[in-house]
Amino acid sequence: GNGTIIIRYHSNYGIMASQATAPEGTKLTITLPDDFHHHFRDGPSTANVLEHATQQFGRCIAMPNLRPPVTTTEMALEYRQRILSSLPKELPHGSFEPLMTLYLTDNTSPDEIKKAFATGHIKACKYYPAGATTNSDAGVTDVKKTYPALRAMEEIGMVLCIHSEVSTPGIDIFDREPVFIEEIIKPLVKDMPKLKIVMEHISTKEAVDYVMSAPDNVKASITCHHLLYNRNALLVGGIKPHFYCLPILKRETHREALLGAATSGSNKFFLGTDSAPHAVEVKEAACGCAGAYTAHCAVQLYAEAFDSMGALDKLEAFCSFHGADHYQLPRNTQQITLEKKSWIVPKRYSFGISQLVPIRAGESVAWSIVSN
Repeated sequence: GNGTIIIRYHSNYGIMASQATAPEGTKLTITLPDDFHHHFRDGPSTANVLEHATQQFGRCIAMPNLRPPVTTTEMALEYRQRILSSLPKELPHGSFEPLMTLYLTDNTSPDEIKKAFATGHIKACKYYPAGATTNSDAGVTDVKKTYPALRAMEEIGMVLCIHSEVSTPGIDIFDREPVFIEEIIKPLVKDMPKLKIVMEHISTKEAVDYVMSAPDNVKASITCHHLLYNRNALLVGGIKPHFYCLPILKRETHREALLGAATSGSNKFFLGTDSAPHAVEVKEAACGCAGAYTAHCAVQLYAEAFDSMGALDKLEAFCSFHGADHYQLPRNTQQITLEKKSWIVPKRYSFGISQLVPIRAGESVAWSIVSN
């Protein structure tokens, strides 16, 4: 009788019970967020993705796992131009900046790193263990081979974004992140004490505990789907290919640890959606692609997650401050207003010549962006 609402989202996704959540109609104005992990793809579909991303983000780190991968400064600048030319005619917040990345390989040279960083447009390098995820075959086979490039990054202050999973055959898919921390991250952090590192899309309690205990140069991004869903979403009541992503969704104890970290107020954690669009026919297939699409409502989903913990007061820093600070970018000056007003997500969105199925397709999202 005291106004406490217990939310039970979708019973088959893992239950999200909550403390007192905000009442319907609650409004929250925050600084315009940034997304420090976004997949824009390349070609006609990029414009579809940008229609969504520009609604809620001022800047997005553009992932370089194209075919062929973005391994040189020239390729990154050309890709940046293709993104800019795909932007909607009218930008909701007056501006949008894609922040570019280089795809790190065994052969990336220190000179290429310095050249890229000097452009002012290329903010990070992305470390993919070879074969770990979509289009990562050209990735790193041995971390030691990247040390000359990493030392150059350490020297100039360029950020290293790491897909923190081993791709070693024989390692269980649910253990790939904890093994990577022990085998790769810990020695790397010891060898490069000044290298700015982002462990991308962390998905386990082990990663939360490690990042909390790590030196200040090590931080982590967290997706909205890892905050809201556990592996039941993927596997209970039939296999749900649109929840198949890498890192794979884990058991409930890990989701709870991620939720605790994100809503703690610690500047170690910030927003990175890893929104990864794939055409419906390559997701709903005998061997479906990995990736969850959230660009259409990511900030609204983060609001749901923070609301479930009674931590809406911590949402702005997670979405809009911690990441910008780690990348040494000025915080955005624009704002967005969220309202606790539910809406139904379309069953499909256009994606180039095809369509995609977004997270929450045909279902409700509790928060809306109401004014910019």
